[in-house]
Order: sequence, then C-alpha cells, then structure tokens
Amino acid sequence: MIDPVKIRNKTTDVVERAILVGLVTPSQPEALLNEYLDELAFLALTAGATTVKRFFQKVDHPDGRTYVGSGKMAEIQKYVEENEIDLVIFDDEITPAQQRNIEKELRCKIVDRSMLILDIFAQRARTQQAITQVELAQMLYLLPRLKGMWEHLDRVKGGIGMRGSGEKEIETDRRIVKDKVSKLKASLEKIDKQNATQRKTRGEQVRVALVGYTNVGKSTLMNLLTKSDILAENKLFATVDTTVRKVVIENVPFLLSDTVGFIRKLPHHLVESFKSTLDEVRESDILLHVVDISHPQFEDQLNVVNQTLTEIGAADKKTLLIFNKLDAYEEAQFDKYLAEEVKAEILTELKTSWQKRTNNNCIFISATKKLYINELRSRLLVEVTDLYHKRYPYKTGFY
Repeated sequence: MIDPVKIRNKTTDVVERAILVGLVTPSQPEALLNEYLDELAFLALTAGATTVKRFFQKVDHPDGRTYVGSGKMAEIQKYVEENEIDLVIFDDEITPAQQRNIEKELRCKIVDRSMLILDIFAQRARTQQAITQVELAQMLYLLPRLKGMWEHLDRVKGGIGMRGSGEKEIETDRRIVKDKVSKLKASLEKIDKQNATQRKTRGEQVRVALVGYTNVGKSTLMNLLTKSDILAENKLFATVDTTVRKVVIENVPFLLSDTVGFIRKLPHHLVESFKSTLDEVRESDILLHVVDISHPQFEDQLNVVNQTLTEIGAADKKTLLIFNKLDAYEEAQFDKYLAEEVKAEILTELKTSWQKRTNNNCIFISATKKLYINELRSRLLVEVTDLYHKRYPYKTGFY
C-alpha cells in the first residue's frame, strides 16, 4: 500500500529532465509569464531538475480538464515521448482532476508549482518545527489527490456489489492522512508555545528581523552582521528555518533573526503552515527588508514581500529597505567602457530616487563584497539606540 504519511521528499543526486508549462491569459501577459517561467526553472534547478523546454498557450482561462487545450497537450505528449522527459512542471497549481487527466495523457511524473516548492522545503527543512510545518503542508496538499493513487485498483465506478478495493483503500488513506494532519497541528501548537516562551525570555532587547524575497542575500547578510555560518547558497529557499543571533554594535546589543524568503504564487497550505514561523516577524521591533537590486523585477519582488507582510499583520513595522547585490547591479547595467564619473552619476541618481520614495529609509550595499556595510551598521546603531531610548527613557544601560 502507498503510505501517504511518508511523502516528504529527500535530496537526490539524480538530475531529472523537465519541461515547463504555463498560460498566457488576459491577467497574465506573455512578458509576465516569461518571468514566472524563469523563476520556475530556477525552482526546478534548486529541486534537482534541469529544464529542457518550455510550452505555453494563449487562452482566456485554464482548461478544466487538462489545464491546456487538447492540441497543446498533444504537442507536449509528442515531445515527452520523443525526448524521454522525466518530469512536467505546471506553473500554476492544478486540480486533482486535472492532474489525473494529464498523467493519463503524458504518462510521466506531473508536478505543479506548489508541489515543487513543497519538495524544496522538504529538502531544506532542518529543525523539528520546519519539518513538521512542511509535512503538514504536504498532507493538506495530498488529501484531495488520494483518489488518483488508487485508480489502478478500482474495478468499476460504483454499483452494489461492484465496489473495488481501491475505494476502500482511498477511505483508509484519507482517514490516515486526516489523523496525521490532526497530530501535526497538535505538534505545531506545542512547538509554538515553546517558541513563544523562548521569545519572552529574551528580555528587553530590541528585536530585528530580516525579511525579503527568496535568494536576495538575507543569510549572507546575517552571517556578515553576526559573524556566524548560516547556510547561504545561490538557490531559492536555501534556508527555511528561522535563525536568531545576538548582535552587538558599539556595546549596543540586539537580536537579529533570519526568516524564510517569500515568493510569488506561494502555496496556500505552505503559508498557513508557516504562519507560526512568521511570528518572529510579527513580534520584531524593526524589519530589514532585503531587496536584490540586480534582479530585473526587483520592484515586483519588493511588492510581493510588502503584500505578504500586510497579510501577516506586519506592514506597520519600522522598516529599513536594504538594496543588496549592488556589485551585481553594476556588472549587469554598466558597460566596461563606461566612464567612472558616469557610473557614479547613475548610482547617485538611483539612490536619490529611492531615498525620496522611502523617506530616506533605504541603504545600498553588497553583502558578498562587503560594500557599505559600515554605513549599514551605523544606521542600525541609530535605529536600535533610538528605540531603546524611547522604550526605556530612564535607563542608562542596554540589555
């Protein structure tokens, strides 16, 4: 019997060949879809698959049966058969019925964006809290998809005396999964209470949280500020565990936490499961919103993070925008023959523009090259010290 309880994926050395499938719709023009597919290809690479081709179709809305139309599905099927494709990844979450129909047509592994992200989270989770959160999200994703797992055992679709073993197995597995969901939720509640107690014991210290889109350099910056050795890779969701470290700048201490990165089209089940992790963000005093200034769609990523902060009730926090990867921006934007004074003028204009837009609540750095880190430290010192004085006006020392 397939055990739906043990579905958490593990890192593998096998590189799978994948194709990507997306839709151009009135609300999602081709340029935007290309951005999503670029990100999807990066997600696939992070999970251990290499993208060999992309397919897209212009439609008003997804096909209810197979996501894309029959003609496009036939084209994809032909390519899959002729090129021995292991995996087909759909950019949007597909319904259980769509998944069953697509699997019948393509006869290979079918994954949507949600399942792909869950797979990466399962690979990356290290703490008991993160592992439990990912497993809960997987269970909730799996529950409506159980039927397709047992169709090969189902003799006929109903009828007295004609119900196959598949139907019994479906009900058994559904009960197992529901029981597992209840146990996982109970475990998370217990972990949440323990974490809440730990946060209370941190005393009166100011708490600062790093937030941002995935792969913008939060962990690299965390390592730089705290002199620690947190995993930092050029991959999406390099870390999914919240890490808290103590930082001291000129004898002024504060707690700095590194949180899971955000992404567009983040699976609903994952957001729900990780809400407890984001308590670290909600309960922080200052947010350091890290942005990859070198990314072509950095403003869209910035807006995604702001929207997520609003959804979790943290939009009103004191926030400092940190535009990271300034070195990569210069490398991508500046021709090698461009005069230095012209480069300086362009950078000055960029910085001035964002300072006006953010009321001077921004700073430009490169964490990997350690550019303008002293300026960031000085800014943090001012913000943290000011908060201590406002919170404890009669105290002379810091805690």
